[in-house]
Amino acid sequence: MHPNPAFRTASREENLAFARTRGFGVLSVNGPDGPLAAHVPFLLNADASFAELHLARSNPIARATLPAPALIAISGPDAYISPDWYGPHEQVPDQVPTWNYVAVHLRGTLEPLPDEALHPHVDALSAEHENRIAGKRPWTSAKMTDGALSRMLRMILPFRFRVTSVEGTWKLNQNKPNKARSGVTEALSQGDASAQAIAALIRDLP
Repeated sequence: MHPNPAFRTASREENLAFARTRGFGVLSVNGPDGPLAAHVPFLLNADASFAELHLARSNPIARATLPAPALIAISGPDAYISPDWYGPHEQVPDQVPTWNYVAVHLRGTLEPLPDEALHPHVDALSAEHENRIAGKRPWTSAKMTDGALSRMLRMILPFRFRVTSVEGTWKLNQNKPNKARSGVTEALSQGDASAQAIAALIRDLP
């Protein structure tokens, strides 16, 4: 996470709302031979005291010694920033390229859950994201043929991630003057979807 306090002003509630909306991140723990990482969907509970997730049985993290300290890194939009976008060199001299981005880190403890927690977890996870899709009837596991889901669930294991701290970096050129940020916003607005999302966040800065 970038250490500049200018990029670390989002509240705990804002960072958690971002993490909850994304619902997908990189889970990392220390393994016997070095760091282990897995890309996982997760579901935060109502007060964000824990997240539930699942891993393939064959995933090295699933076979690690647990409970263990862990991290979930959640990334949002990002974009390259050219120094030329701040304005003429004579007015804004000696700038260097950088990268704007949004990221939230959840730190905590990863622990296994009993097998009976798996089916409710995958149903809740799919319901969360199915309900976000406009214009369709939500898919549910009830649509599957008898026995199919049980066979598939044997391939994964449920886990709980107990959240102990929340950190967020929203690096949006807050350390630059408004005029320079305006130039960045205009340039990013012509870019891809991620660049346009960063532009929208810069516009929303106080």
